[in-house]
Amino acid sequence: MSVEEKIQQGVSAAVKELYGVETPADKVQLQATRKDFEGNVTVVVFPWVKAARKAPVAVAQEIGAWLTEHVDEVARTNAVQGFLNIVIDQAHWAEVLKEMSATENFGIRTATDSSPLVMIEYSSPNTNKPLHLGHVRNNLLGYSLAQILKANGNRVVKTNIVNDRGIHICKSMLAWQKWGNGITPEKAGKKGDHLIGDFYVLFDRHYKEQVKELCAKGLTEDEAKAQSPLMLEAREMLRRWEAKDPEVRALWKMMNEWVYAGFDETYRRLGVDFDKIYYESETYLEGKEKVMEGLEKGIMYRKDDGSVWADLTADGLDHKLLLRSDGTSVYMTQDIGTAKLRFRDYPIDRMIYVVGNEQNYHFQVLSLLLDKLGFAWGKDLVHFSYGMVELPEGKMKSREGTVVDADDLMDQMVTSAAEVAAEAGKLDGLSSEERAAIAEVVGLGALKYFLLKVNPRNNMLFNPRESIDFNGNTGPFIQYTHARICSALRKNKESGFVPVDYAGVEPDEREVALIQLLADFPDIVAKAGNTLSPAVIANYAYEVAKAYNGFYHDHPILREENAAVRSMRLALSAQTARILRSATALLGITVPERM
Repeated sequence: MSVEEKIQQGVSAAVKELYGVETPADKVQLQATRKDFEGNVTVVVFPWVKAARKAPVAVAQEIGAWLTEHVDEVARTNAVQGFLNIVIDQAHWAEVLKEMSATENFGIRTATDSSPLVMIEYSSPNTNKPLHLGHVRNNLLGYSLAQILKANGNRVVKTNIVNDRGIHICKSMLAWQKWGNGITPEKAGKKGDHLIGDFYVLFDRHYKEQVKELCAKGLTEDEAKAQSPLMLEAREMLRRWEAKDPEVRALWKMMNEWVYAGFDETYRRLGVDFDKIYYESETYLEGKEKVMEGLEKGIMYRKDDGSVWADLTADGLDHKLLLRSDGTSVYMTQDIGTAKLRFRDYPIDRMIYVVGNEQNYHFQVLSLLLDKLGFAWGKDLVHFSYGMVELPEGKMKSREGTVVDADDLMDQMVTSAAEVAAEAGKLDGLSSEERAAIAEVVGLGALKYFLLKVNPRNNMLFNPRESIDFNGNTGPFIQYTHARICSALRKNKESGFVPVDYAGVEPDEREVALIQLLADFPDIVAKAGNTLSPAVIANYAYEVAKAYNGFYHDHPILREENAAVRSMRLALSAQTARILRSATALLGITVPERM
């Protein structure tokens, strides 16, 4: 039983004896003591003031006196208004450290067959271009959420919906037909997703030239766009795809396979994966079928032009188009179809969509429609709405080829990590292979941490160079702290020192602060799960690394002559490394043992 649980039980017993109030121990409110007051934990006593018929400070003093007398772990207390600050006996903290060290998977809960099943959708790429910086944030958030929810005892299914059909796909296909000269990824020496992305940009360039020429002949811009021969050809290709034309479908399949191979390579390097991948080309027909079912039930209605709509005005929204007059589907229809297949494949208890905040309205509508169509989890689906990533140069545009490519970004991060580490002397004495491996881990760790430490709901500015710093709130700082601990533990093992029992050792104030911070890990994991925020884990990991470095600076470990104290500090170091590994794993970040 943790010291917090013992205090909660003590307070429960105290208020029953003092005021005759029955309060379950788990309802006793505890919080961290403010830094400007003495104490390790604080009890909020306002719930018992009315029953006690005394001032809040008097109630706090009485409960504090009871705890000091009856709970061994309580050394002393002080009351500030309705808050009781409790100082835990210093000798007890060594036991807290022992309990943590002996607990397997400390802070991590394991799912059972009866645990809730949470499905998380993330990535959602288009097959006409490679993954970019925005996708990187999306994938990292989705993967980290999955790890955090698993750590909170949920069963988790990670899914991806690939947008593999539509006019944008046909643009790349048509450009390859016209200007590709039979080029393949192998011939070009390029990843398939990069090659197809080049043709998407090429289409846009030629299309804009056509529009400009038509405008010069007297057409308005809208007329020119509508009459552009290239766009007309792309729309005809889409029509042929919808009609399952064998030639178009064969080209589509070949080019998509090139893209999928490229995506898989990027995903592997980024360290994310999926349990199930859905494809829009397979789900949009399911969506149309579900919409027709809704039409028959009177949930939707048909306009004179044949289009199908949903009237959501009674729910405070507007009329939503679901099928165009020509029978083709829209994104909403496809999402309904995907939901249908997912519900068929898995007994989902909770559905989380990791999609940028520009789609907030879309998911309001989707939630309502799924609920009306009978999906049990529809009304309670979660749109994990995150902010956009921008660069110092501004926003990115796929069609103009100004997007920051995910692969190029990772290469840049690894190169920068190698340069910064070399300048700081972190790679001295290592082989070229070791240097390359560490640069990869540090570069990608810097990228992941920088994107995850920010509140996901906020827009953010990504500065690659700023993220690779071995000091401050960065991934490399946390990674270096872990490597420093591993180095100390190795040197201790090489020295031949055998740890002894450190029971009875009284940690000092800085050591107590670190132990208490480590003991908070289960609560931090729970908070991150409840708030769906990887930033909670990221910033906790930084606080742990910062606290350890302060301890390390002031406390000798290998030079400590008292065997029990040295053993306690070694255990504290080992537990810190363990917590850093667990926390960073929830972010998809690897921490090296050498650096």
